[in-house]
Amino acid sequence: MLVTKTGLPWLRGKPLSWAITSVCATAFLLFGYDQGVMSGVILSKYWLDTMGHPRTVIVGTIVAVYDVGAVFGAILAALTAERLGRKRALMAGTVLLIIGSVLMGAAMEQAMMFAGRVFTGFGIGYITSVAPVYQAECCLPTERGWLLACQLSCLLVGLLIIPCLYILAVTVWLPETPRWLMFHEPTTDRGLVVLSKLRDREMEDAVVQKEKAEIQYAIQVESESEGSWMDLLRDGGCQGNKRFFLALGAQWMQQTSGINIVSYYAPTLFQSFLGMSQEKALFVGGFLQVWYLFASLLTWWLIDAVGRRRLFVSMAAAMALVLVAEAICVQHGGHSAGIAAVFFVFLFEGCFTWGWMSTAWVYPAEILPLKLRAKGTALAAAADFLGNFLVVEITPPALENIGWKTYIIFAVLNVSTAIICWLFYPETAGLSLEAIDTLFVPQPGDEEVKAGRSWLKKTQWSVVERARIAVRRAKEGRRMEKLVQGGDVEGSVGSTE
Repeated sequence: MLVTKTGLPWLRGKPLSWAITSVCATAFLLFGYDQGVMSGVILSKYWLDTMGHPRTVIVGTIVAVYDVGAVFGAILAALTAERLGRKRALMAGTVLLIIGSVLMGAAMEQAMMFAGRVFTGFGIGYITSVAPVYQAECCLPTERGWLLACQLSCLLVGLLIIPCLYILAVTVWLPETPRWLMFHEPTTDRGLVVLSKLRDREMEDAVVQKEKAEIQYAIQVESESEGSWMDLLRDGGCQGNKRFFLALGAQWMQQTSGINIVSYYAPTLFQSFLGMSQEKALFVGGFLQVWYLFASLLTWWLIDAVGRRRLFVSMAAAMALVLVAEAICVQHGGHSAGIAAVFFVFLFEGCFTWGWMSTAWVYPAEILPLKLRAKGTALAAAADFLGNFLVVEITPPALENIGWKTYIIFAVLNVSTAIICWLFYPETAGLSLEAIDTLFVPQPGDEEVKAGRSWLKKTQWSVVERARIAVRRAKEGRRMEKLVQGGDVEGSVGSTE
């Protein structure tokens, strides 16, 4: 039992972090498989023949019902993931996904395809709710962003059964998160053992003991109540309700960006609106996925260097402008407008992956307090899948009936998103999960600080300014630590000389 909770004795430090990242990344690889493949499948003659040439509405429902399953999978994760633990929950969701993928692969009629899509979505909703929490609770603050961005890059490639088996085979040897162990098994040293392995330091090391103390303090503050469903709607002394709505909003707004108009229906756009042949539309759609993958690699650096908040705001504004340009191109038609429309589709996917693909999944696991993290992250994922379902369901009839105006609707939604994020979303990059908790505890002097700000910044939530100061201090602290370490090294070299 100790091995299953604390992992293999010899797996520690960077190799352990990468093993955890590989498992979490594989979970999103499975999610990406559906998004990448279904856009081409729905244009395939073989698939259309097998499904009896369904109407446009039926095709949209077959695509979208996957997200209905994912919503319920995420809700199940909210109900069970805290009790099971991050590790066992990830394995349980993978078993559900294997069952669904077999059903979908064997489908020879619409009913079986519907069942397979729902069940596969159910498994995806479950594991993608758990994976970000597992990753966030195990990695360092300075690594948390780009490691989660790395796993989201895997959303863009994949085969279905093999990754499922990989998750099961590897996860059994990985440890539970130290925060979950310290919260649920406070009388044992298992949490400290895992923490020392993740940081590759002895249990008595000052760095490990300091982080242990921070985690235990956060647990003590939050343990005044158990973390019930109603706590998601209560302040709880740590503004848990507001933090839950931030998490919920991040994933909902990811879907209202309009990304699924592109990811699912790009080949349809190329064929129906730009006059491409089916083969050419599929080819350009495939190349779009390749671009999507390579563009996502830049996020590994951007997410920590630029920060979550700036990416949210700037890329939402950029996507709004791109969608307006796309609408103009689709409205005017013609060869030149068609080329420009294809360019703007590629640019839109770039803006989305740089600002929202990874960041919207990273943010909920960071912003929520420990006692609400499993429930809140799972419900935020459910909001993401619900938004995904609605967008995918309405897109075919919207494009068919109002055409280019569909893009204008999503452009307006992106403008609203940029404003909301600027007003209410605090920065979390580079802060420990415990430091993020302290942002939401009212501080003396908040009103005086707000009084000295410009009228525009006075409209912002005070936590936004508090987070900006905390991030700046954390960066300065890390810089000083490096200087001190450098001085120690130079001093030791000088003494040997």
